[in-house]
Amino acid sequence: MQLADGFEVMLITGMSGAGRSHAANALEDMGWYVIDNLPPKLLIPLVDMMTSSGSKVHKLAAVIDVRSRGYFDDLFAVLAHIDELGVKTRILFLDASDSVLIKRYESVRRPHPLQRGGRLIDGILEERELLSHLKDCADIIIDTSTLSIHQLSTKLYEGLLGKGSSTVAVHIFSFGFKYGMPMDADFVVDMRFLPNPFWVPALRDLTGKDKAVSDYVLSNPAAVAFLDSYEKALLTAIDGFAKEDKHYVTIAVGCTGGQHRSVATSIELARRLRLHGLQVTVSARELQRR
Repeated sequence: MQLADGFEVMLITGMSGAGRSHAANALEDMGWYVIDNLPPKLLIPLVDMMTSSGSKVHKLAAVIDVRSRGYFDDLFAVLAHIDELGVKTRILFLDASDSVLIKRYESVRRPHPLQRGGRLIDGILEERELLSHLKDCADIIIDTSTLSIHQLSTKLYEGLLGKGSSTVAVHIFSFGFKYGMPMDADFVVDMRFLPNPFWVPALRDLTGKDKAVSDYVLSNPAAVAFLDSYEKALLTAIDGFAKEDKHYVTIAVGCTGGQHRSVATSIELARRLRLHGLQVTVSARELQRR
């Protein structure tokens, strides 16, 4: 089998009610391809398909647990086979105390998958025994007894991507106020306090992507002062967002028509934020209107 560079498999497992679904959602938000309740034997053809030539999937996360019933016994043989193929595999194990698991099951009013009409605690204890060896082999163990779903997500981001603002993806886009305010922005910046290049004949037909316009906009002392202050404010906010489990931030930068000031400012703001190690993408909503 021809393996794709950097392909890896994350096995999400652990106690029922400990947060496997929330962990799966967090990994999906990080760009992993996630499959829930997968019979272990199906991992091999799935890995084969995703490591084939042309595949764009490089991170596969599979939720595998006792819900797969008899298929669960195949897990260690499957993992050994995948390891022989040279695929990087990690095991994420979610755990919680028996008392917490009981409270969570009582709150959702669902039976434990191993309860089989008996007592809830019996199902929990049987599952804990079945998973004991898997827990011993786990690469990452998280006890969620005292964690909220947001705290669990933050722990996963920190464990897999690093801490703080580096876990936040930022998108900056320019727009024109005369075409309407954006509805999907966390921050909206109004650059209409700067002189408009539209009224400079040599710059009118250019955009903020052109150096002449960018120099005109960004050489203004007011633009420099604003960007210096706004950069600091954004870094404070983004760091706070990371701690509160918000990992995507959208910044809208506007001017009158969305062609000059907002475009140049968006590009410069992105450059500044990237210098702090942030992931930043940039787009321009109105340039297609030219």
